[in-house]
Amino acid sequence: MAKLPPFPGTNGRRDWRTAFDAIRILLANGDDTTQVFRIMRALNVGNAPMNYARLIATEQGGRLACEQVELAQRFSDPAYVARFAPGTVGAAYRDFLATTGYSADGLVEVSKVISEDQVQHPYAWFGRRVRDTHDIWHVLTGYKADESLGEACLVAFSYAQVGGLGWAFIGGAAALKSLGATRGTLFARAVWEGYRNGGRAQWISGEDYEALLAEPIDAARARLGIATPVAYLKAQRELGPELASYLSKRRDAAAEPAPTPERLAA
Repeated sequence: MAKLPPFPGTNGRRDWRTAFDAIRILLANGDDTTQVFRIMRALNVGNAPMNYARLIATEQGGRLACEQVELAQRFSDPAYVARFAPGTVGAAYRDFLATTGYSADGLVEVSKVISEDQVQHPYAWFGRRVRDTHDIWHVLTGYKADESLGEACLVAFSYAQVGGLGWAFIGGAAALKSLGATRGTLFARAVWEGYRNGGRAQWISGEDYEALLAEPIDAARARLGIATPVAYLKAQRELGPELASYLSKRRDAAAEPAPTPERLAA
């Protein structure tokens, strides 16, 4: 695979001080999604060129890269989301938005802490593409977005899919802390399963998402090799809602206004 130049203006060094500061805050309050993007910026050095090179090496990647569709704009349009037939990935995504109250433009706002993602550059476009499809991955994998367990499992799945040390750092820290918080290994085993499932699946970032949304969801999962997350479902069932979301402060603030949808680590 071709080796592309680094992102202009970057020095190729990881910022561990920022990463540790952000993970400390995130583990104290998993609803503070800004810290996720701080970690990504600090540790995902060299990740954008690697994944962009992988994209344009695929059969349809050149076309996708030339078109540079901004998926957040598509996904934030209610008329666009409403068009998909029942049983499709798009319909499942529509249900996801309705039940969680999340939105594509919510992630756009909170991700602005990564200034590089806002520029007009192919690498930045690919980074936005990964960000904007995060909730589609929730739908495809079955990992819940409004619980610590589901987010940690998808983070591990994402690391296997697109690399980037930031994903591994978050998933590993959440799993490690869970050993004490849950007094067992169910949470950590589910996170490890997420990593293994991500490694065994097809490379989802290379998909034409507009076509994928119209595909029957069971057929899409089978084609992409996305396995049923057995350990995750077991952990979710046996831990119960509180321990499955041990990182979140929302369960302690039921009387407070609902949080905004700008999150990755629920």
